[in-house]
Amino acid sequence: MTKDKKLFAVGLITSLFFLWGFALNMNSILIPHLKKACQLSDFQSAFIDSSFFIAYFLMAIPAGQFMKKYGYKGGIILGLMLFATGAFLVYPAAGVRSYAFFLSAFFVIACGLAFLETAANPYITALGDPEHASFRINFAQSFNGLAATLAPLIGGRFILSNTNLSAAAEKNMSPSQLNQYLNKEASSVQIPYLIIGLVVLLVGILLYNTALPEIVEGVSSEEELQHEKKSIVQRIGYLFKEKNLMRGVLAQFFYVGAQVCLSSFFIRFSGKVAGIEQKSAALFLSAALFGFMAGRFIGTLLMRFISPVKLLATYSVINVFLIILAILLHGKFSVYALMGVEFFMSIMFPTIFSLSIRGLGAKTKLGSSLVIMAIAGGAVFPPLLGFISDHSNIQIAYLVPACCFVYVFYFAYKNLNIKVVKMEVSL
Repeated sequence: MTKDKKLFAVGLITSLFFLWGFALNMNSILIPHLKKACQLSDFQSAFIDSSFFIAYFLMAIPAGQFMKKYGYKGGIILGLMLFATGAFLVYPAAGVRSYAFFLSAFFVIACGLAFLETAANPYITALGDPEHASFRINFAQSFNGLAATLAPLIGGRFILSNTNLSAAAEKNMSPSQLNQYLNKEASSVQIPYLIIGLVVLLVGILLYNTALPEIVEGVSSEEELQHEKKSIVQRIGYLFKEKNLMRGVLAQFFYVGAQVCLSSFFIRFSGKVAGIEQKSAALFLSAALFGFMAGRFIGTLLMRFISPVKLLATYSVINVFLIILAILLHGKFSVYALMGVEFFMSIMFPTIFSLSIRGLGAKTKLGSSLVIMAIAGGAVFPPLLGFISDHSNIQIAYLVPACCFVYVFYFAYKNLNIKVVKMEVSL
């Protein structure tokens, strides 16, 4: 492969990081918007997150098995086709204003994202000089952070409307007027997702017509070969005896749950607690997610002087404190506190991941899969927050992510004797 073609291939694979980051972070726009358009409770609206993260959980192993048989390029192409199909399905879902149809479309999108994430990290490391693999993967992941910042900014501009019906106003509308209003709200997602689908389809066509090297797996050690001979039940049984790994799986489960809760309900929180209109709240969220991206770079720099484990423990305590402030304070100060949490979450996913698989040896691959599958926390905790919000208020509901960070602190505390942590994974 020539240098120009290799650079083109790196650019295409890097675009995948942007695409899945954008799709995931659109949930923070979709939850408040579809809550209104489909007349949902907070609990019901949270199932948008569940449809995404349960797909990740269910597709993690099938994606890996598919790529073993058809290669990473085949997995990427399938992932992009699923992604595009799900995006196109949003159009008819909005047309009939069916929440179940919306959830089905988002599930298909997330199935595609699971394939993309499974393939993109190893692929980007294989496209070029092995000595610069770490630079390439971190460069690509920076586009994931950029997408997280832009998604609420763009989604808020083209999807959110700032029009909210009070109970009294809704009561004064005729059924046909109300239906017309709700249909108009639902239809605002059609063009954005049609464009997303077309862009993803175009990237898929370009990748299909681009020569990409197949990844050659390294030779397994004797220990790994012996481990592979055991049944999957035996191997998983051995993993359950790894106490640090099990604590790490739980920590990742709680962390991802907290991360998804904070971003997905941020706009609802801003409106309820501070009276901020949806479009303006989307700008606040975009700024908070920019802080998350900046936190990755600042955290990486700080780790040259502070142990990653100590940083994880410190950040966990700070986040619990900030959420308590968000619960107790009123107005924009509560919103500012939540914005601060985004910054201090920045280093958590890769740090927890790396600590969890430390010292596993031949069990590392399967252990890594369990930690990745723990992102199912993103499917569990948002509905719990929504349920508490419906039956109490949204500020009290934010005790859910606060409790999640308490467990992350516990995990960090149990690993305080660790000094060196290698990190290349991000969410």
